Amino acid sequence: MGKLRGFLEYERRGEDSIAVEERVENYNEFTKELDTKELNEQGGRCMDCGIPFCHSGCPLGNLIPDFNDAVYKNDWSKALRLLHATNNFPEFTGRLCPAPCESACVLGIIQPPVSIELIEKYIVERGFKEGWIKPNPPKKRTGKTIAVVGSGPSGLAAAQQLNRAGHTVTVFERDKKVGGLLRYGIPDFKLEKNVIDRRVAILEAEGIEFKTNVHVGKNYDAAQLNDFDAVVLCGGATQRRKLPIPGAEANGVVQAMDFLKRNNQVVDGLAETTESLHAAGKNVIVIGGGDTGSDCVGTSNRHGAKSVTNFEIMPMPPESRSEENPWPFWPFTLKTSSSHEEGVERNWSILTKEFVKNEQGNLTAIKTVEVKWVKIPGERPQLKEVEGSEKEWPCDLALLALGFTGPEATLSEQLGLKTDERSNIKGNNYQTNVPHIFTAGDMRRGQSLIVWAISEGREAAHHVDKFLMGSSSLPVKEKGDLPAA
Repeated sequence: MGKLRGFLEYERRGEDSIAVEERVENYNEFTKELDTKELNEQGGRCMDCGIPFCHSGCPLGNLIPDFNDAVYKNDWSKALRLLHATNNFPEFTGRLCPAPCESACVLGIIQPPVSIELIEKYIVERGFKEGWIKPNPPKKRTGKTIAVVGSGPSGLAAAQQLNRAGHTVTVFERDKKVGGLLRYGIPDFKLEKNVIDRRVAILEAEGIEFKTNVHVGKNYDAAQLNDFDAVVLCGGATQRRKLPIPGAEANGVVQAMDFLKRNNQVVDGLAETTESLHAAGKNVIVIGGGDTGSDCVGTSNRHGAKSVTNFEIMPMPPESRSEENPWPFWPFTLKTSSSHEEGVERNWSILTKEFVKNEQGNLTAIKTVEVKWVKIPGERPQLKEVEGSEKEWPCDLALLALGFTGPEATLSEQLGLKTDERSNIKGNNYQTNVPHIFTAGDMRRGQSLIVWAISEGREAAHHVDKFLMGSSSLPVKEKGDLPAA
């Protein structure tokens, strides 16, 4: 694959970025394009490794060595066909995926891995630029109707696959615009929303109907879903994890997703700036060290925060793999995002103990203590506070980026669906205990990656089609099977 011994000739390249002081002045994406020759060389780094572990690293089973080879040979249309064979929306994953495929890349044992995510992004952008990505409506309709609830990546993937099978698909979205987490949870500097609009326009031209401002179970009776031949529930895991400590009710203690959603709405012209959800001139502390926390850091810097601090309860990860974390498993190593580079004080092994408020109920500070994790043979590590490490931090805005506990229970209760202990809807081959109702994405598996959501939507579509028609030609990645290019 690629160029014989190309990995010895070409170094890994990523995109350069616009200078920090310039990019924090707006919400635009800020990477600089590579030229075609540089991209060809990146594709040429892919080894003829015999067993491409990148396949197992990718939840979609992307045909990675094949499209790398096509890029090296400058056959971009072939690369696009290969990429779209397994991934409906590479413009999303090429920007937002943490790239588990790269963690599993065989070259990564001895060198930096192949720039798979980068190549993926440029393949699909080349496809849009050349006009190769066009609506492709089905040649005939089955007469079957399907409701997809939720227009995030799993819902969009399920809708497109089922529409391709000839079914008539309606997608319900409770917000004003389509996209779910992609639109309202991801800052524009990571994903400009015209990228979503571009793809949605294609889905509409293919015959999918989108109904926005429709909150099933609230302003749309869930019982009406029974009018459809099949239903696919693709809502998110939107129940935010709280921090039940003294002072949690203070003005200025805000859930991260409320903060990010409002900012995305303001950027899109859908809402006005709200002082309580704006970081300008404030001492901001982000509690939680994941991607959502990083997004809060980048957004706070663009607001003009006085200071930005990040707390993480876990210890600082190592910069390279430990013996307990070998290749090809996901590397639990230190991640420094572009938002971190824009300015933040990162603190590890910090436990938040109290939110301090004034007489008016406004947040003024946070009390913390340092912690250490004590390993006990045969048991889970235990959290121990470090005596004498108490500290008080000035804080006007605390953003809780603590993850999610599961989906909201409204639909499962109204439809009589079985759930697990985390309120995720149970599905055997994506089918719930109500035969014509299926579920996919975060609503089924819990909070996860966009690439997993797309995979879930595709897999669920196969099983819905099979339920309706007796068999299905839609691809399914079961028992290692991969769809043909």
